[in-house]
Amino acid sequence: MPIKIPNNLPAAHILEGENIFVMDADRAYSQDIRPLKILILNLMPIKYITETQLLRLLGNTPLQIEVDFIYTESYTPSHTSQEYLTEFYGTFAEVRHKKYDGMIITGAPVEMMPFEEVAYWDEISEIMEWSKTHVYSTFHICWGAQAGLYYHYGVPKYQVPEKIFGVYKHHLCVEHEKLFRGFDDEFFVPHSRHTENHREDIEKVPELTILAEAEGDAGVYAIANLKKRQFFITGHAEYDPLTLKQEYDRDEKAGMHPKIPQNYYPDDDPTKKPIVRWRSVAHLLFANWLNYYVYQETPYVLDELYKESDD
Repeated sequence: MPIKIPNNLPAAHILEGENIFVMDADRAYSQDIRPLKILILNLMPIKYITETQLLRLLGNTPLQIEVDFIYTESYTPSHTSQEYLTEFYGTFAEVRHKKYDGMIITGAPVEMMPFEEVAYWDEISEIMEWSKTHVYSTFHICWGAQAGLYYHYGVPKYQVPEKIFGVYKHHLCVEHEKLFRGFDDEFFVPHSRHTENHREDIEKVPELTILAEAEGDAGVYAIANLKKRQFFITGHAEYDPLTLKQEYDRDEKAGMHPKIPQNYYPDDDPTKKPIVRWRSVAHLLFANWLNYYVYQETPYVLDELYKESDD
């Protein structure tokens, strides 16, 4: 939460330069409070797992949040019953008239396919276009990040020779970025994907800024259009402690001989309990997004929300 300080206090300029959020007394007294409205487009097949992971992080904040879930009408997930979707989810058609403070677009198990061959690509494209004028800040994860980069900016994805799988060390590429306030110089995040974006393609787009990247083969981690408050995150800070283990065990049982996830098991021994290195990263990442790019900037009256789509 912001620090409320007297009007025109000289320290304010120093704190703001360090991305310490301050609020002068006049603004504090005039500020109205309402719940943040967040839309989650959940593209994962087993919905409740992703719901739990995201809500755990969104709920770790003093802010009051209202969440709507939607799924794709053009492709009904096979691992979640229609009864479950009917009770807890809506469709894009049911929310397109609304406006939201923030939106999360999850990953999806379709990364090996060209975007245009994904069954729900046209629908996803329509939703991403709609987000430019109906959502104040959009947070894209893994395949959702690749899809967003491709749709909005034409950034391609590439298949990698060996699956990017494990918990990778990362570092920041910019200083004093609010999304990473409180992060250590080095931090760990899980990755699990067969495709990647190349730095040189991203750097060709003037609107995009690379905020963080991983060591080794995991590559670029966080990309943003800061002006439009769009974030593209290639890893999975939201993962549970055993998510990578479950994926490894599943593939091993299927005879796929997966590689052992990097920096995950002590001594790279799958019989040992995994080490969680990313829990604080996850909470900071989502809390910073909610605070600095949603709560502090979004209009109080959402009907007044407007995001320029041409700048």
